[in-house]
Formats: sequence, C-alpha cells, structure tokens
Amino acid sequence: MRPRIALVDYGAGNLRSVAKSLERSLLDPIVTGDPQVVREADGVLLPGVGAFRDAAGQLEAAGLADAIREVTTRGRPYLGICFGLQLLFDEGTEHGITPGLGQLAGRVTRFPDEDENGQPLRVPHIGWNEVVYQGDHPMVQALPPRDVYYFVHSYRPEPRDASTIAGQAFYGGAFAAAVAKDNVFAVQFHPEKSQSAGKRLLDAYRAWLEAS
Repeated sequence: MRPRIALVDYGAGNLRSVAKSLERSLLDPIVTGDPQVVREADGVLLPGVGAFRDAAGQLEAAGLADAIREVTTRGRPYLGICFGLQLLFDEGTEHGITPGLGQLAGRVTRFPDEDENGQPLRVPHIGWNEVVYQGDHPMVQALPPRDVYYFVHSYRPEPRDASTIAGQAFYGGAFAAAVAKDNVFAVQFHPEKSQSAGKRLLDAYRAWLEAS
C-alpha cells in the first residue's frame, strides 16, 4: 500500500498541485484540516504561502499546531514546504514577532535590501536556484549533492543551531534552503514547481517513509 500522507489544509497554499506531485511519487495524499487525521497518517506534509502570522494563527486555532507537534515528537516523517519550513522555528518577524511551532531553534527574517557587497537586492527571491546539501539526514543521503529548484519567498530562516541546516542556497548571501532534525525535513523551495528535481525530492520522501 502507498504511504498515507496528511497534506495539512489550513487555508493557505496550492494543495492541488502538491497533491498531484505526491501521487506521481506513489504517495497517497489526504488533504485534511482534521488534527486526528494528521495524527494517524504515515507522514505529514505542511505546505503553504502567505503571511507567517496568519498561517501560525490558523494552525493554532484549528488544533493543527498541536497535532503537528505531537506527530514530530512520536517520530512520524514530516516534510515542510515553504511556510512548512518557516513555521517550524521559534518565531517569525513578519508584521511583528509571531511564535512558530518551536520545533527548531531560530527565527524567520526578511531578506535584506542589499546583498553582502552592498548592492540592491530584489525581494522577493523568485526563480530557480541551486541548493547544496550537507549532513547525514536520510533525506540528504537519498538526494544528489546539489540540485536546482524553484523559489518564491521574501523571508528565510536563521537557525540558531547550524547542525540543523541540511542545504544552502545563495541569494544576496548564503541562506538555509533546507533544514533537518531527526524525523523533520523541510525545504524553502517548492518541489511541486521544480520539475524533475522536485520529483527526486518527493521520491526520497517516499523512501524515507518506507524505511521508517
């Protein structure tokens, strides 16, 4: 049987395209806003676009934040995409300080207006960019050392623990494009928009689930 993936629906994100991408990688996505379904799935995928404050508030109000914390504590493989990465951290700074899920130490901040050489930096960061992977997480071990993905974002994570950085990209300076800790793996880019590179990542997620 295909692994059942709770694709968390909290009112933000292109769930249909993510679900189709999961199906192409032989996974069984269940689009749900029910915390109990999240708790019972083989794996959890949290996507999303929008504002950090709104997304965090919607997750908390629906009881989904607690369900995700429970799942990660119990060791189910979690994959975060875009906001699904950002919301893992202690706090976001968009429209003021907003608490995140607190699964990873650090905060989410806006790209600066200038790059590391003092030149103007266009924000948001939109387009294709290379990610270079590092570390020994099962997802990293199943992926090429570097691959090119599609990004759309104005904010990026600043992990306090460098060991949680699983992949880096460069835009105005190096930033964490993938993070990992135990059963948590998350990416700032969009696998569902990243063609063959995105499929490789979702195939690796399926392999991780099957080995867990």
